[in-house]
Amino acid sequence: MAPTVLLFGDSLSFHGPDGPRSADDPRLWPNVAAHALGGRAELVAGFGWTARDAYWALTGDPRVWSLLPRADVLVLAVGSMDTMPSPLPTYLREGIRYLRPDPVRRWARRGYLSAQPWLARVTRGRPAALPATLTVRYLDKILVAIRALRPELPAVGVLPPVHRARSYGFVHTARDGATAAVRDWGARAGVPLLDLAALTGEHVLGGYGNPDGMHWGWEAHRIVGDALADTMRTLLKSGSHP
Repeated sequence: MAPTVLLFGDSLSFHGPDGPRSADDPRLWPNVAAHALGGRAELVAGFGWTARDAYWALTGDPRVWSLLPRADVLVLAVGSMDTMPSPLPTYLREGIRYLRPDPVRRWARRGYLSAQPWLARVTRGRPAALPATLTVRYLDKILVAIRALRPELPAVGVLPPVHRARSYGFVHTARDGATAAVRDWGARAGVPLLDLAALTGEHVLGGYGNPDGMHWGWEAHRIVGDALADTMRTLLKSGSHP
């Protein structure tokens, strides 16, 4: 069988060592994993996506609805961006793009990006982009909704990675709590989890990834892709989710 992998992700799923790539780039870890099993990956992702964004895509994107009947594995590769410091409330930060006229928008964006590292340190990384309780809530809502239609569909999740991003003041205080919360959810829901920190930590903290200190080089994509392939292979052999 050539499996179809339906993957909800953030920029970690399509960003390489020198910038974002098209979803069909074979070096991206979702494609590495799918190709290892002779299949293909269908990527539903966006910059900065949290678990909430993935839920909105599930409920509002008709392309996702068309992919669900054909999917053989579900991968919930969101939750990492949820842990990043967000000193400005999300609705205000996201609203910068709507400011007019253009010079005002550019001024506001430059100001926020300049202040963000300092604010992240001053606030000690609080609040995060999405609280861990909401991350788990949206992951569960996605899983429950999909399993209502496809109860046999196996699913895989992720635990958030580490970063060394100057743009966030090198702050990541929300990660430990989110990791614990998602790990508990995975155990309750029967969803195996890829530990992205364990898989990519040395790569990122050693400075081998993207200069932004967050995204990965191709070696990390290969490592994560191989780990996902091993997990999916086990799930597909069992014929159902755990």
